[in-house]
Amino acid sequence: MAAARPPTAPDPAELLASLPRLRRYARVLRRNREDADDLVQDTLERAWTRAGLWQGVGDMRGWLFSIMHNLHVDALRRGRLDTVDLDELPAEVPVAPAQPLRLALRDLDAALAALPAEQRDVLLLTALDGMAYAEVAQALGVPIGTVMSRLSRGRERLRGLMDGAAIRSPGPSF
Repeated sequence: MAAARPPTAPDPAELLASLPRLRRYARVLRRNREDADDLVQDTLERAWTRAGLWQGVGDMRGWLFSIMHNLHVDALRRGRLDTVDLDELPAEVPVAPAQPLRLALRDLDAALAALPAEQRDVLLLTALDGMAYAEVAQALGVPIGTVMSRLSRGRERLRGLMDGAAIRSPGPSF
């Protein structure tokens, strides 16, 4: 039996329209299709069951990304997710192979994985999903200046990783 729609719930069509972006972001966060699908499902379930919180929220996309981000961070804190220590990554960037596009995407994926989570989240939300700085700040619950700082550091570090340059320790991320 399908659950009845709570009286204050957002329109189901709006939730469904957000699925492609949620899935794309979840796949980058989790790096595993099944785990990403679970994260999307958990996000939608939480949005649906906490429909009363939807009242007064102007942007559904930002609200859903906030929920997803918080679920992901909670999972990291509980230690459910596999993570890779930056010290375990290879020091050298591989030589460009015959299939440049596919391998460039693989290298980009590895470089994104090497970024600190705070920088990666901001970079993906702005570059991949086209969210404005204010939307990202709201979704992640940080000031807009922090978003701009993390984005700047993330872009610089990503460029260095993609160019094969030695990257110094990232230090604190604000």
